[in-house]
Amino acid sequence: MKLVRFSAGATQSVGILTEQGVIDVARHAPRVRSLADLLTPEGQAEAATLKGRGPDHARGDVRLLKPLEAHNRVFCIGINYRDHASETGRDLPKRPSAFIRTHESLSDPGQPILRPVASTSYDYEGELVAVIGRRTHLVGEADALSHVAGYTCFNDGSVRDYQKFSVTAGKNFDRSGSCGPWIVTADEIPDPTRLTLSTRLNGAEVQHSGTDMLIYSIPLIVSYLSEITTLVPGDLIATGTPAGVGSRRVPPLWMKHGDRVEVDISGIGVLANEVEDERR
Repeated sequence: MKLVRFSAGATQSVGILTEQGVIDVARHAPRVRSLADLLTPEGQAEAATLKGRGPDHARGDVRLLKPLEAHNRVFCIGINYRDHASETGRDLPKRPSAFIRTHESLSDPGQPILRPVASTSYDYEGELVAVIGRRTHLVGEADALSHVAGYTCFNDGSVRDYQKFSVTAGKNFDRSGSCGPWIVTADEIPDPTRLTLSTRLNGAEVQHSGTDMLIYSIPLIVSYLSEITTLVPGDLIATGTPAGVGSRRVPPLWMKHGDRVEVDISGIGVLANEVEDERR
């Protein structure tokens, strides 16, 4: 299933995206009131009973929202592809290098991402995201994938001249990144190491890698983060970006006003955003 947050007029809800449109799960399943509810095993089971229904909304009548609610957290893993570690001249990390992005730093799919007034060193980073579907604390690596509800796409838009002084600053400018457009449930992606990730800037491919090139696997990352904090349904874990980022090209390739950036992951779909200059 493709699970979505969406708005239809003045109403926001959660549902299943089909070829015909969107089934509003919250309308038909009393126990599903949020994306977090929908992502749990119980929520997905209720949603599955609705798959034969006709859509409640035509596709053109809804706007897809980022698959993230305000109370959930976004954990990001840095330097987690060997080729990216090599292009940056960084040693392989001895443990996963984690940081957090704010809800406000991410734009909705199909909506503009913002090049900040403060900088022109604005970079793309295509990433695969694992979405948590169960309360997860001190889970072992062998059981970690059973706590993943599904997967989505991510653009970890980075303001490089701020990032070199502070990762938190460089990664958290308002609407500098994006995620979505939907969550593909884990039953459709039994092995997340068999996907292909590509990033395109104005139609030209700038990143391309199999997800089998991750230094730290998704089960290891989930287990590691669950040692630090209790993960809850709806938390996102961005697993890192491969080589090809703009900051390591000669000359550097920065995103600018009017650009179109796409993160394309096989088995999931395409996250696309236009770039706009932030207004003062």
